[in-house]
Amino acid sequence: MRIAIFGRKFEEENLPFIENLFEIIKRRGYEVIIHENFRKQIENFTSTPPFKNFGEGDILKDIDFMFSVGGDGTILESVTYIRQNEIPILGINTGRLGFLATTSHDAIGQVFEDLDKGLYTIDSRMMIRLESEKGLFGELNFALNDIGIHKSDTSSMITIHTFVNGEFLNSYWADGMLITTPTGSTGYSLSCGGPIIFPRSGNLLITPISPHNLTVRPIVVADSAVISFEVESRSDNFLISLDSRSKVVSTGVQLAVKKENFSAKLVRMNDENFLFTLRTKLNWGLDIRN
Repeated sequence: MRIAIFGRKFEEENLPFIENLFEIIKRRGYEVIIHENFRKQIENFTSTPPFKNFGEGDILKDIDFMFSVGGDGTILESVTYIRQNEIPILGINTGRLGFLATTSHDAIGQVFEDLDKGLYTIDSRMMIRLESEKGLFGELNFALNDIGIHKSDTSSMITIHTFVNGEFLNSYWADGMLITTPTGSTGYSLSCGGPIIFPRSGNLLITPISPHNLTVRPIVVADSAVISFEVESRSDNFLISLDSRSKVVSTGVQLAVKKENFSAKLVRMNDENFLFTLRTKLNWGLDIRN
């Protein structure tokens, strides 16, 4: 088995897990490639086996699984090293909430057993991409959770003229707007009043951020839609975000969001499912009446 290990930040409290992970890998004889920055952080506390490295700008291939060690943000960034190769990602949760990184680091021994036996499911998660005449994000113009339009360096609202398949939808006076995948519906959009969407429902979600007109509500459209924007701002610029990546953009730049041609493949162990994750992470049922 060939494994890539990626993490953004290493905490000393996770050292026993990492040492156990390395021991299991050594015992099973797996081939491993590890992100160079994550490796450097680990080596502040312990030595690492002689793994190969990968770094910024690399695109992985010929890998069976990507182990994303951290939280949901780590998974979002791990996709940038996989892109169209669609390597399955196993999210090992050493963070906090974890809608995507649902596998406990305490269960890593059983995880390897189940992977070897094929006791897992691959969830295909739709992604979206940003198109603009300036190619704002180069080859990293995709997102797993959401693409956001935000006000930048002023307290004034921005105006977002929004079109769906070329037809005018609305002009939103707001702090911003999110175009969200079903995967991202449990993220930023949820805190903005957006609905939770099942992962394979085939929809996109348009969620305004703090709209001036309180009758404006999130709206769900088909994932075949092309959603385009023209933005006005008193400061003549605004912020575009793709998951955790962002850029300041001048007004006048036309933008469009559509479904990406490839998807993210998330490994789900057989004792995990979306409804269980919802109940657990959102503390549903923890009510004295139950």
